[in-house]
Amino acid sequence: MAEQEVRGVEPVENGNKKKGLTSLQKRVITAVCYVVVWIAMCALKWCVPQGNVPGGWGSIGFDMVFTAVSVIGAYEFLRAIDRSESGINCKISTPQRAITIAFCAMAVPLFTVVEMAMNGGLLAMACAFTVYVMFLAATSVFDHRKSSVKGTIYCIFCMLYCGVLSTLLSAINHLDNNSMAAILLVFMVPVLTDTGAFVIGSSLKKFVPLKLAPQLSPNKTVIGAVGGIIGGVLGAIAVYYLMYCLGGVNGQIIYTGFNGVDLTVRSATFPALLSFVLVGLVTSFMAQIGDLFESALKRECGVKDMGNLLPGHGGILDRFDSMLYCSVVVFISFGVII
Repeated sequence: MAEQEVRGVEPVENGNKKKGLTSLQKRVITAVCYVVVWIAMCALKWCVPQGNVPGGWGSIGFDMVFTAVSVIGAYEFLRAIDRSESGINCKISTPQRAITIAFCAMAVPLFTVVEMAMNGGLLAMACAFTVYVMFLAATSVFDHRKSSVKGTIYCIFCMLYCGVLSTLLSAINHLDNNSMAAILLVFMVPVLTDTGAFVIGSSLKKFVPLKLAPQLSPNKTVIGAVGGIIGGVLGAIAVYYLMYCLGGVNGQIIYTGFNGVDLTVRSATFPALLSFVLVGLVTSFMAQIGDLFESALKRECGVKDMGNLLPGHGGILDRFDSMLYCSVVVFISFGVII
């Protein structure tokens, strides 16, 4: 028989339809790529000599990633706010969008350059944030028909959420002391928090079915949150022992030190391991708060994911929301306790 072409019917091979990758397969592939890039950047930061640069020259790789998180995150945030089905009904003018994304694009590079040159990166970023907020207010006044106070507030929050918190990640990356341990905590605690919440929540939710936040995320349970905290604490302990074996803690080294990248705990109140446990506990809690806030934001905007850049995971903010919240805890902890 002659082959017939039927419009609207997919080609068939051996009686089976062609199928693409499943959502789980996409998620696994993206996660593997994420881990490979993360390990490569950690190796670069750990092995490149530090010199007189806070955090070392190898830390620039992380700065590039945090810049991308800030810029793409701001784009995703504004696009979600823009969705007609969101019901937010606020006006944001084109100049306001440009100002918001411009700040998020320059915040991390500005901090990095100033911090590496004269240790004043956070002050420079704070001054820039103030100037950009003033520009936003000016555009709201002089172009009021295309903007609104509500839209201006959303832009300011976007600058805080994406730009300022990404800059805090870079500040952790450039700490004078313990930057390697801090950056490991920022990455490992949220990942193991998610893992612990999924494993324990899936296993025990039929015994403890109490919902954590049913209006925001119906699948999250209280027992899952407890599992997340356990996972986060285990992640912090793993970071401690990794530093202890490869870098050294307070001068004690088991294996060998890499370019003087070690851990120095200044606190006389808490032992080094206990300090990491406490930081892991609070950081894991904040990671889950960040995840729930992202769920609230998506529900408010009427979107399932903030973007589709990361197959199986959604957008940049879907992947880095917990990490942005964790940056505050880790930065303060390594400035006060560790």
